[in-house]
Amino acid sequence: MDQPKLTGLVPDRLRPQSLSILLDSLEVMADIGFNDYEIGTPQRLLITVEIWLEQADAPADDNPALAWNYDYVRDQVMELAGARRYNLQETLAQAIYMRLAAMRGVKALRVKTAKPDVYGDVLGVGVEFASFIGSARGD
Repeated sequence: MDQPKLTGLVPDRLRPQSLSILLDSLEVMADIGFNDYEIGTPQRLLITVEIWLEQADAPADDNPALAWNYDYVRDQVMELAGARRYNLQETLAQAIYMRLAAMRGVKALRVKTAKPDVYGDVLGVGVEFASFIGSARGD
C-alpha cells in the first residue's frame, strides 16, 4: 500500500533540523588498561558512537544505497578496538573519533567508551570525545 503524501502538510517549524545515526553501547573485548592486572587480560568495553549527518532528510525513496551503512561503522570500531593493546581509553576513543570524523557527510560526532566492570556501584567509567560543547546543536 502506498504511503499518503504529506508534502506541504508539515509546518516548517517541525521540519527535521538534524539526522543522526547511533551505535549504542557496542560491547567489545579490548586489551586495555595500564595496571599490571589489566595488561594482557582483555576487558569488556562499551563503545557508543553518535554521528550527526550533514543531510537532515531521510534517503530519497527509501533507498538503502543512499543511507549510512551501520555495518561499516561497527566494523571500523571493532577493527580499532582489536588492532592493538591500549593503555588508555582516551587513546582508543580518539582513534575511533578520528577515523569516523574523516568520513564524508559527518556534521558532528560523539564517541564514548566505558569499562562497565571496574566498580560494582557504577554502570561504567569512561571518556567521551565530541565535536561540540553542550548538545549537538552547539548550545
